[in-house]
Amino acid sequence: MSAGDTEALMGYDDVLAAYDPALGLEVHVELGTNTKMFCGCATTFGAEPNTQVCPVCLGLPGALPVVNAIGVESAIRIGLALNCEIATWSRFARKNYFYPDMPKNFQTSQYDEPIAFGGHLDVDLEDGTVFRVEIERAHMEEDTGKSLHVGGATGRIHGATHSLVDYNRAGIPLIEIVTKPIVGAGERAPDVARAYVATLRDLLKALGVSDVKMEQGSMRCDVNLSLSPKGSGVLGTRTETKNVNSLRSVERAVRYEMCRHGAILGSGGSILQETRHWHEDTGITTSGREKSDAEDYRYFPEPDLVPIAPARDWVEELRATLPEPPAQRRKRLQAAYSYSDLEMRDVLNAGLLDLIEETVTAGGSPAAARKWWSGEVARRANAEGQDVPTYAAGLGVGPAQVVELETLVTSGRLNDAMARQAWEGVLDGEGSPTAVADARGLQLNQDSGALETAVDAVIAAHPEVAEKIRDGKVQAVGALIGQVMKEMKGQADAAAVRELILAKLT
Repeated sequence: MSAGDTEALMGYDDVLAAYDPALGLEVHVELGTNTKMFCGCATTFGAEPNTQVCPVCLGLPGALPVVNAIGVESAIRIGLALNCEIATWSRFARKNYFYPDMPKNFQTSQYDEPIAFGGHLDVDLEDGTVFRVEIERAHMEEDTGKSLHVGGATGRIHGATHSLVDYNRAGIPLIEIVTKPIVGAGERAPDVARAYVATLRDLLKALGVSDVKMEQGSMRCDVNLSLSPKGSGVLGTRTETKNVNSLRSVERAVRYEMCRHGAILGSGGSILQETRHWHEDTGITTSGREKSDAEDYRYFPEPDLVPIAPARDWVEELRATLPEPPAQRRKRLQAAYSYSDLEMRDVLNAGLLDLIEETVTAGGSPAAARKWWSGEVARRANAEGQDVPTYAAGLGVGPAQVVELETLVTSGRLNDAMARQAWEGVLDGEGSPTAVADARGLQLNQDSGALETAVDAVIAAHPEVAEKIRDGKVQAVGALIGQVMKEMKGQADAAAVRELILAKLT
């Protein structure tokens, strides 16, 4: 089936009326190590094809692997953060299957003896409830290479004229995190899937073990889904949608597969256990290959690697390095900064919480930090297709500039409009907020006599508005403030102007 074909779908509400969904999420995370899992090759993203390879990761005869110690440490820290048990003894296994982008014809992974097992992750849903996702295991393995299909319209093998293989990615350290069947989510199944992957991504980023860039493939999710008759309590036949690489796509893939399964089962058909491809452009899945079971991979212990037996005191040392859980940190900072739920949601969606915390630590107020980071700089970053931290770092702009800008306002040198001009200058590379203000001549007029003269003139020129204010319609003061600011060429404090007008008219 091609990506343009569509399959029969059952309405989502009809699916929920007849069936119970069960999810299984397998998240693959590329670790941010400098070298690969079993050799010393670099892991730089975007390098020229096949320039970061050696006899070990190419699987050449006689080449022997050596375990990356940082990879093991990262795996243990991930397991601890997921509330897992850390195995006292674990080992690697060979997972045998042929794929063109896997040079050894087997993947070095872990099977029945993973490094971490039996954990859980609590997930906050948008409706305010907490859903606990049980973790089956987190195990170490290596990534495969990457096949590039050339000459077709979709980038997939169908319709391609030829294929190329880049082995740079082969051997990069992976942690695969596998959930137990997620049942009981009902209509919230797509939301639970998205929230789980989002929560896991935040946790892994906080641990510092991966850049978790889903768009680059350093974090990707395989979505397993099955339906069972309502209330039966049995698990149906599952399908596995491979390599879903965005939060939105995880949610959409779950919903689509629920509706597709429902249509097949509702018409008396049966589900084929298979892997499927997700198509971001059309929002559908298409068939890949029949899904193998564990015994089909002919797992056996890796003879070239010794078992991993982490000492308990080392595990406890690593436990002490765990950061504050992201969800707990968000709640703490929201309370400390007095942000509303809407304000906090906007901050999180824009990826600004770290910058705001750094700005507050540097002496800024929470309100000013949110204002300046979520305004013009966010608009420009979005136009460049970047997140704010990346964009700001590229400009050399950080918390110190925001604090300096806020000081210019609170000290009475700049009003809000002037501060916006100064900030734009900073983002344009004109220098610090003070330097921009000096160069552009941005300075509030501190002459109280000139301000009073301007206020008196405006009141005299607009007697009808002045009369409304005297009659108690204070909201009309905005019209006079605008006129005074015009008279003062914008070099007045609007709050002071308002206060003076009301003092004269009320």
